[in-house]
Amino acid sequence: MYTPCINGTSLRGLTPEASMSKSILEILGRRSVITSALSTLALVLVATPLFAQATPAEQEGRSLRIGIIGSGAMGGPLGLLWAEAGHQVLYSSRNPDQLMELVRRAAPRASAGYPDAAAFFGEVILLAVPPSAVPQIGEDFAHLMQGKVVIDVGNPRADRDGPITEEWMEMGTGLAMARYLPGVRFVKAFNTVSPRSFRNPIRNGETIGVPIAGDDEEALAIAAALVRDVGLDPVIVGGLARAKDFDRGSPIWETGASAQEIREVLNIR
Repeated sequence: MYTPCINGTSLRGLTPEASMSKSILEILGRRSVITSALSTLALVLVATPLFAQATPAEQEGRSLRIGIIGSGAMGGPLGLLWAEAGHQVLYSSRNPDQLMELVRRAAPRASAGYPDAAAFFGEVILLAVPPSAVPQIGEDFAHLMQGKVVIDVGNPRADRDGPITEEWMEMGTGLAMARYLPGVRFVKAFNTVSPRSFRNPIRNGETIGVPIAGDDEEALAIAAALVRDVGLDPVIVGGLARAKDFDRGSPIWETGASAQEIREVLNIR
C-alpha cells in the first residue's frame, strides 16, 4: 500500500489539513534554502573582479595596454593605479619573478615579464629607468615600440648616469632621451613628482600638477588622461623641447606645485 511521504516523513495518520500544512512548510523550507543559496552566490559573484563595477577607463572606452619598463619606485605605484583605473599592465624587469607581489596587488589586470615583452605588449610604454639605461633600451627594443606612446619619467644625475648628464641637461632631457628611440611618440611626464604624490595628491588644498611635453597631440592627450587616472592634474606645456623647462632642478621640480602654479611659473596661457 502506498504511503505518502515528504522528504522521508510519512504523512500516514495526518488529517488532510495537517498534511497540506506540512507540505507547505516543506516547500517553503526548500524555497528558503534555494533563496539563501542564490543570495550567497550573488554576493560571491559581486565580490569577484568579473562582476566589479566598471572602472573609469572602461566606462570611457579608453582602456589601454601599458608596458612598464622599470618597476621600482615610480613604475610600481603607477602600474597599480593604472590597473585600478581599468588599464592592462605588464610590469617588467630583468628578474620578472621578483614582480609577483606587484602583479598580485594589481590583479586581475597585471602580468610580468622581461622588458622586450613590455615593449611588445604596450600600446603605451612607461620608461621608469635611469636615463643611462635608455640608450641600450633603444638599441634593443626601439623596433618593438614604433608608433607607440612612450612616456619617460627619468631625471639624469651625474653621480649615477655619468658625465653625459651635463650634455643631456643642456639639451633638455625630453629631446635627449627621444633621440635614442626614433619612431616613437615620445612624451616627458611624471619627472617632477615623487612616489609620495601618488599616496597624497593634495597639497595645500590643491591637486598636485604634472607638466607634460611632447610633439604628438594624441600622445599628449593620452598622457594627460593617464595623469588624471592617478589622481593628479595634467598641464600640457608644449612641444618636447619645452621639457627642459621642468627638468631636474627647475623651479617646479618636486615642489608639489598645483596646475595653476605650474602655468604661472612656466608662463603658460
